[in-house]
Amino acid sequence: MKPLDAHYCYSFPAVRGVQAGRPFYIATCPMRIIPKIFNFDETEVPPELRAQRTLNKMRIPEMVRYLLDNPDDYVFSALTASIAVDIAFDEHPDSPNLGILRVPMDAQILINDGQHRRKAIEEALQERPELGQDNIPVLFFVDEGLKRSQQMFADLNKHAIKPSPSLATLYDHRDPASELARLLATSIEPFTGLTEMERSSISALSSKLFTLSSIKQATRALLAKGAKQGFSEEEAELASDYWQSVYKNMPDWQMAMSKHISPAHLRQEYVHAHGVGLHALGLLGRSLILEHPETWKGDLTTLRSIDWRKTNPEWLRRTMSHGKLSKSIIAIQLTCNALKNALNLPLTQEERLLEEKVLEK
Repeated sequence: MKPLDAHYCYSFPAVRGVQAGRPFYIATCPMRIIPKIFNFDETEVPPELRAQRTLNKMRIPEMVRYLLDNPDDYVFSALTASIAVDIAFDEHPDSPNLGILRVPMDAQILINDGQHRRKAIEEALQERPELGQDNIPVLFFVDEGLKRSQQMFADLNKHAIKPSPSLATLYDHRDPASELARLLATSIEPFTGLTEMERSSISALSSKLFTLSSIKQATRALLAKGAKQGFSEEEAELASDYWQSVYKNMPDWQMAMSKHISPAHLRQEYVHAHGVGLHALGLLGRSLILEHPETWKGDLTTLRSIDWRKTNPEWLRRTMSHGKLSKSIIAIQLTCNALKNALNLPLTQEERLLEEKVLEK
């Protein structure tokens, strides 16, 4: 590498490595300079002439809020970037792969992975400049042209796997709904011992009956909470009380808990052994507690007389689609409507319109 004038370079402590015969550099960069030196392609450039996807501006506000709400406890993964000019690496005398990476200030540094993080950092710094003192790791590659940069983007993203909703719920300690779902799954019947904590689908022979993500969604429906909304202690107690009361009126769940029937058999035959049934019960609870705040526990005894078999004509026209359970919002609401009818609860105007639109064609 030819020598560079240090007065016109950015200097980063870095580690040098090799992948596929090509050198790369892992550096730490102050966040305050990230918006200044890292570029991403303009949206007006055709896709075939860009090195990554266009910026999805809908993703940015949530990432910015994450940074601003957790200034002492956030984690941002490394950016990956290509440098389109010559660079210099000043090796440490005792360790040739440790040193200072020097990049010309006028270099074009193109982000291959992390353009949304870069934009979120830029916007967060406007509101909280002190974040600029923090560092973020950056993986630098020496650019070998557009074709190589496009291939890098494809390679970096083709193997990325989003965690299942249940695993995300299990590990998310900032989301109140996830916190409550974990509490319910580990402390009350019918969920203790019958909850799949990692996957959001249950295998045919599994000994589990519920998924953690379905408990989360059903409890949010019960308490009428949107994404990221918190729960009071009274609401958490109500959720616990409701699900235990439902359990007392679901003999099949009780037999699964006592191991007198297999969860696999219940999933094969019954609607209540699936997320759509649990979600519908959550919606039912919201209406039932509002309509009958003093007597709702007694009203739940009606659940004992409901025919939960998938072959029940009521579920065939509400919950099933082409012979399979539907997870759609419409199917969940129609399932809840049937439960409300069984408990003599009035349907809302929207629920009546849905009945007319879907069932009375």
